[in-house]
Amino acid sequence: MSESKIEGYSDRRLPDRLTVHGSRVGLIVASFAISLPSFLNGAQISLAVGLYKAILVSILAGIILCIGACLTAIISVRSRLTTYALVQRSFGVKGAILVNVVLAIIHFGWFGVNISFFGNALVTATSEIYGFQGSFTLFVILGSILISVSTIFGFKTLDKLAIVAVPLLAIVLIGVCIMAIREKGIVIDAPPNPIDPMTFGIALSSLVGGNLLTVVAMPDLSRYSRTSKQAVGAMIISFPISITLMGLAAAIPALAMGSTDIMKLIITFGFGLPALAMLVLSTWTINSLNLYSASLSLSATFPKFRSWMFTLIGGAIGGAMALMGIIDSFIPFLIILGVIIPPIAAIYVIDGFIMFRASDADKKMVRNLGVRWRAVGLWLFAVSIAMITTYTDFELTTVPALDATLIAAIVYLAMLRFFPEESILMRTGD
Repeated sequence: MSESKIEGYSDRRLPDRLTVHGSRVGLIVASFAISLPSFLNGAQISLAVGLYKAILVSILAGIILCIGACLTAIISVRSRLTTYALVQRSFGVKGAILVNVVLAIIHFGWFGVNISFFGNALVTATSEIYGFQGSFTLFVILGSILISVSTIFGFKTLDKLAIVAVPLLAIVLIGVCIMAIREKGIVIDAPPNPIDPMTFGIALSSLVGGNLLTVVAMPDLSRYSRTSKQAVGAMIISFPISITLMGLAAAIPALAMGSTDIMKLIITFGFGLPALAMLVLSTWTINSLNLYSASLSLSATFPKFRSWMFTLIGGAIGGAMALMGIIDSFIPFLIILGVIIPPIAAIYVIDGFIMFRASDADKKMVRNLGVRWRAVGLWLFAVSIAMITTYTDFELTTVPALDATLIAAIVYLAMLRFFPEESILMRTGD
């Protein structure tokens, strides 16, 4: 096989000739919020806290994610580097291996979550529409293979899929909301005994956590934006609007019908084949990005292996996670993501604005530090504190994802302020 198109300058600066208008990046980003996992998350939140609080959670999550995405996008446009390269210059050449492997595993986990929706929804659809019981295992295996193979062709595949998938999914979800309102009206209050009870802070953390991987891996896409202004515009159009609308689109039918099963709702209201098309395209788009970003990082981390190998391996691992039942632990999965991921972005964003603000993206990488211990240690410390606030009575902001972000950012800025020697060394390249 020839050199994979997915490699896409994974370890060096992207040429300006390959950039596109930021709106195209924004459309892809919006597609990640308008997805089946987002519907499930929003539906579970609404059934736990009610309509008004669910809308407030969505608005706050959209603002938080937009701020984070703007920062990671600006850094990526200035440097034209991938997430892998940004992590490497902040955590050191060897330190980045740990971070990038963790991020890749998370991407594979998301692949498993999405392909689980794909398999379950196809089982429901084939049973209700065509009258036969399809095989969840077969659907997961076939879906994983097709998505993995298509992802090998890289960014252009995502671009084309998003143009079709996002509008179609949005139309179907709007239709579900209208039909639910016609049948049951607008239900405000959550049921007295929700299946997945959660506090407002945990609800916010799960919604933020469900989209944080997109924020941290944003450089893999936003580096294609022609200017920083376009990249910021793409984030403003994407997160605050798409997260809020998706939360509303999930809350209205979930509260009205008392269900979080999107395919049953869609079939109940008679959408049929459009629902199947929506399912396939939306899952395809978001899972392609999961494999794309993971393969970029792993191929640069382990250069002896071709990136298409990691794409196929990632599809196989994600499919295996789906078959092992990762969807049954969906909310805990999101909360853990909200703890692990934010400190990584906080560190490489601060480095981009302070330590590497005047450096050449290609030449000023951290070549002499196998492991940059202050970054690795701070990441682990922030994760540990946020885990404590998640699973004990000890609280900071009541939102674990925000705890992890603030701890990493404040402590790291203090390190650079009071112990600047390393910062000076890397800025001068000595």
